[in-house]
Amino acid sequence: MFEQLTILAPGLLGGSVARAAHARKIAKRVVIWARRPEVREQLRSQPWCSQVTETPEEAVRTASLVVLAAPVEKIVDLARQIAPALPAGALVTDVGSVKGQLTRACAAAMPACATFVGSHPMAGSQKTGWENSTETLFDGRTCFVTPLTETPATAIESISAFWRALGSTIARVTPDEHDEIVAHISHLPQSIATTLCSFLAQRNPGWRDLAGGGLRDTTRIASSDATMWIEIFQQNREELLRALRDFQTELEGFQAALANREWNELHKRLTRGKTYRDGFKI
Repeated sequence: MFEQLTILAPGLLGGSVARAAHARKIAKRVVIWARRPEVREQLRSQPWCSQVTETPEEAVRTASLVVLAAPVEKIVDLARQIAPALPAGALVTDVGSVKGQLTRACAAAMPACATFVGSHPMAGSQKTGWENSTETLFDGRTCFVTPLTETPATAIESISAFWRALGSTIARVTPDEHDEIVAHISHLPQSIATTLCSFLAQRNPGWRDLAGGGLRDTTRIASSDATMWIEIFQQNREELLRALRDFQTELEGFQAALANREWNELHKRLTRGKTYRDGFKI
């Protein structure tokens, strides 16, 4: 599909993009830039990496597609940095988990010869770093594609086809719709899992060793990197606050039903939750 795929600042997601693109022959060349010299040296020995460059500008000069895989607070600055070096016809996308302001800023940073289309693959792990990447990370996972109203249709389809080729299914929404959705289905669950573990950490620590699989399943994502999530929460603060307020209302309703021995109401809530969870495709 692409002569050269360039991935900037690969971690778990960027490394997985590189591995999957190489394995599926989506790009003839995979070029990578990483911020730290020791990481660049490690990547040079990887079979899925055609070239490692010393600067982002060098990495994008002959790129057909550029994937910005840096942490969310660094993506806009990186887009602005590479903009003067982008060749004619280049497509640029990202893997950031917040899209509203980011998409508009990155699109505005592009030169006339290049086009930015926002992306967010709903794939990941509590583990981080390119060392934990895998070529199958995106299989069967949703990838949001978040164009602006002025984004050319050909660019949208090219980015969508790229993620499909990596194994994803596409959900096309506006950047602001994306932020509302992920505040509920990603950022809120992270907040709840982390808060539950923070709460239990203040109780007898030995209780953890007595728990069954339910606690482990419920809190898996609490092991995620705190610095990464602070950055995400900062970027999507308003939408997450709205989701938290609505969830607090739901939790208070559960607490009131329990306190007042309203067993029918409690059963209704439990059944609604079970029905929702049983509807998961994975």
